[in-house]
Amino acid sequence: MAIVISAVTALSLSACTPDTAPPQSGTNTATATTDAPTPPQQVDTTFTFATAADPSGLDPALEVDTESYRVTRQILETLVSVDPVTGEPVPHLATDWSSSNGGLSYTFELREDVTFHDGTEFNAQAVCFNFERWFTLPQSVREERAGLQFQTVFRAFANAPDISAYQDCEVQGRHKFTLELNERYTGLIPALTMPAFGISSPTALKAGNADVLNKKRDGHQLSAYAMHPVGTGPYTFESWSADDVVLKSYSHYWGNRGQIRKVIFTTIADSRLRLEALKDGRIDGYDLVTADSFEPLAKAGMKVLLRDPFSVLYMGINQDVEPLDDPLVREALAHAVDKQKIVDTLFIDGTEPADSFLPQIFDITAPEAPEYEYDPDKARAQLKKSGYDGEEITFHYPLDITRAYLPRPERVYAMLSRQLTAVGFNLKPMPVEWTDGYLQKVQSNGPHGLHLLGWSGSYRDPDNFIGPLFGMDSAEFGYSNEELFSTIDSARQTPSGEERIEAYQEIETTLSEEIPAVPLAFPISALALSPRVESYPVSPVLDEVFNEIVLSE
Repeated sequence: MAIVISAVTALSLSACTPDTAPPQSGTNTATATTDAPTPPQQVDTTFTFATAADPSGLDPALEVDTESYRVTRQILETLVSVDPVTGEPVPHLATDWSSSNGGLSYTFELREDVTFHDGTEFNAQAVCFNFERWFTLPQSVREERAGLQFQTVFRAFANAPDISAYQDCEVQGRHKFTLELNERYTGLIPALTMPAFGISSPTALKAGNADVLNKKRDGHQLSAYAMHPVGTGPYTFESWSADDVVLKSYSHYWGNRGQIRKVIFTTIADSRLRLEALKDGRIDGYDLVTADSFEPLAKAGMKVLLRDPFSVLYMGINQDVEPLDDPLVREALAHAVDKQKIVDTLFIDGTEPADSFLPQIFDITAPEAPEYEYDPDKARAQLKKSGYDGEEITFHYPLDITRAYLPRPERVYAMLSRQLTAVGFNLKPMPVEWTDGYLQKVQSNGPHGLHLLGWSGSYRDPDNFIGPLFGMDSAEFGYSNEELFSTIDSARQTPSGEERIEAYQEIETTLSEEIPAVPLAFPISALALSPRVESYPVSPVLDEVFNEIVLSE
C-alpha cells in the first residue's frame, strides 16, 4: 500500500488517498515486452534520487545494506519478483517453477532471449554459476562479511555441506534448471526475491575477480566487480565517484525500459538537507522522510509516499554483561519503556508499538506470551527485587544515520534514557558514528550493555525476522537457547499452515519470557517525491525499480 500526501491534502492520514504503482511489465508473463518508444523530448529523462548513505558495495551477494541494494536492484535482476499489490512472489527472470520431492527440489523455467549488459547470454548455466559461486565463497570473503543473505537462507556454505540447506544446482536444459536442497525451506521462493540473489554475468564475475577483495572504498574491502556490476536489469552501471552513482538505461532490456534514461543516486546524509534539495529542484526524490518533514514537504507541494510497516525497532540487551544477565533487571527494562509515547512523539503517524518481533502483516500473535505494559512502579519494584545497586550500564546508539526502523536515533535514545533513569537505571551514553563501526561494536563480543538497533524485512516470511535475529548463538544479545534454536530451525522447514503458526507462537512466547531485546515499534517509512513524479513503485521490501516510475510530460 502507498499513501500520497500532497499540498492539497490534509496532513492527517485519514485524508490520504492510495497511490497506484504502474504495472510491472514482463513480471507475470513468459512473453518479453518490446522496448518502449523514445520518450518525448519535453520530459527530463534524468532522475536524481538522494540516499542517506553511500552504498557499501555493488556486489549484492556480499552486502547487506539498504543503500547498496537500492542501486543493485536497478542493475541485477532476481529469478522471482514481488507483486506490488499483494506482496506475493511473481515470475521475473524465471517464468515458472514447481517443487517436488517433499520440497527438496525446485525446477525453474527461465525467460528466453535475455542478455546480460556485457552481451553474455542469460541461461540456466549462468544461473547455476551464480548459485555455485554463492555456495563456495572463499573463507576469506566470508570472514570479511558477516550476515550474508545466502547463509541466512541456506544456513551454511560449502565448507559445512552437512549443515547447508543447499545441495546442488543442476542444468536441465538451456533455460531450465533444478535447485536441490538438503532440507526443506518453506520461505525459499520469497527469499529468492532478495537483491542478494540478483543474477550476475558469469563473464563479468570472472573478469572482475568477484571473490578477491583487493580494492578499498571508504575503508570497505571490495572486488573490482563490486565497483562495476553487470546484470540483466533495466539499467547499466556507468560510474561511481565521490557521492554519486550513475546508471543509464539498457537499450536491449527484455522488458519495458520506461521513461527514465539516466539515474543518479547522490548521497545526502542529513535529512534536512535532503528536504531542501528536493524543494530546490536539485533532486527528484529521497527516502527516509522524518515525521517533522511532512508539513514543509506538503507546503512545498511535494508528494510523500508511505510504506506498509515491515521493520522492527528494538532495544538490544547483552546478557553477557552484569546486571543484564538477571531476568528481573530485563523485566524492569521492559516495564520502564513507554512505547506509545516514543511512537507518538518521534515516528510517522500509523507507526505502532511493538510487542513482538513479527510485524502485523504476518498475523501471528502469541496469547501465552508475557505482556510488559508500561508500568514504572513495577519496573522499580523489579529492580529492587533484583538487588540492582545503581551500577553503570552502557547504552550504545548510532549517530548521523537514518534507517527505516530508526529515523532519529539520537532522539529515540534521549527519550528512552529519560524513561529508564526515571525508574532507577544508571546509564552511560555511548554515541557512535554509524560509519565508525557501530554494527561491529554492538553485534560482536564485547562490553556493550544496551543498544538501539532494528531489522528491516526483505521478504515475506517470518523466518526472515526470527532466524537472523535469534536463530543461533548471538554476541549481540549474549543469548543462547539450544531448544529455541531447534524450534526456529523446525519452523522454517514446516509447511505453511496452522502447525507453522503454532511454532512461531511458541517462539514468540519464549522470546517474550527471556527478553533478549525489547521490541519498541513497527515503524512506517516514507519517501518524498517531486510533483513531476506521477507514479512510483512503492514497496514495503523496497523492491522499487526505476523503470516503473511514471513522470508527467
